[in-house]
Amino acid sequence: MSSVLAAPAASLLLAAMAAISLLALGKFPQWMDRGVLRPYWLLRRQQWGTVLSHAFLHADLTHLIFNGFSFWAFAPGLERALGTPLFLLLYAVGLLASTLGTWLKQRHNPAYQCLGASGAVMAVVFAAIALFPGAKLFILPIPVPIPAPIFGLGYLAYTLWAGRQQGGRTNHEAHLWGAVSGLLFALVVAPGWVARAWLG
Repeated sequence: MSSVLAAPAASLLLAAMAAISLLALGKFPQWMDRGVLRPYWLLRRQQWGTVLSHAFLHADLTHLIFNGFSFWAFAPGLERALGTPLFLLLYAVGLLASTLGTWLKQRHNPAYQCLGASGAVMAVVFAAIALFPGAKLFILPIPVPIPAPIFGLGYLAYTLWAGRQQGGRTNHEAHLWGAVSGLLFALVVAPGWVARAWLG
């Protein structure tokens, strides 16, 4: 309970992401159709709500678990370090930056649609890596801790590869935009902290 109280925004976002996605995958599949981001129609039909709704939907359980795990591994500590207002601002910046990147790339494609919190999650992951490069995490069944920068770069490399496969509705290209926005956010709000973390 104390960890939830120490990171209320991260806890609430993770719970909402899990609950909404599970309900959409199970009882309310119509939420998927209504909530996905369609860049071509965003301006034409003013579907502004999908900028937010698509970040709480996931294409399948695997996508949800991986995003949820990545967020859980980095978000609570980052919120405690930055404070809740800055953490929420970071999450919003990551979501908007990744949505903008997707819109720029797919705005002329009427068939394209996507969902997932990937951009905002990557912003959190890479901001945390920028501030805590020495952090490590355990992923079962791997018996040794994985350095956070290796995890982040591996996650990013995989998603960039997956994005080139053009399969499903997972917004893979959002990962790059989210990662860049997270790094830039950390550099802007805490340049001295980043310098000390990386240069000693």
